[in-house]
Amino acid sequence: QVQLVESGGALVQAGGSLRLSCTASATIFSNNQLGWYRQAPGKQREFVARITTSGSPTYADSVKGRFTISRDNAKNTVYLQMNSLKPDDTAVYYCNRPFVNWNWGQGTQVTVSA
Repeated sequence: QVQLVESGGALVQAGGSLRLSCTASATIFSNNQLGWYRQAPGKQREFVARITTSGSPTYADSVKGRFTISRDNAKNTVYLQMNSLKPDDTAVYYCNRPFVNWNWGQGTQVTVSA
């Protein structure tokens, strides 16, 4: 069973920064693209960013220029560096495999105050 563990969420003021982390088992990490998604209260889960096995990123327009996705294959971890945070970024953030998702984890809460 795939296990993804997200961490790093917190309460932060607008304009601040956070770095989220997601760890996965070695078997699945190195062979797959990984992505970040988020779900705000009352809204559907949406794509944020993804990264290929070779490190090529893709971003949603809403976060382009503010968020950076990266991966450390040696640590089986994918990161999401979030800068210039806005209240609209408030959501539970999840990591998963793009396009063909595994089971969703519990996510990590990011709250951005105005």
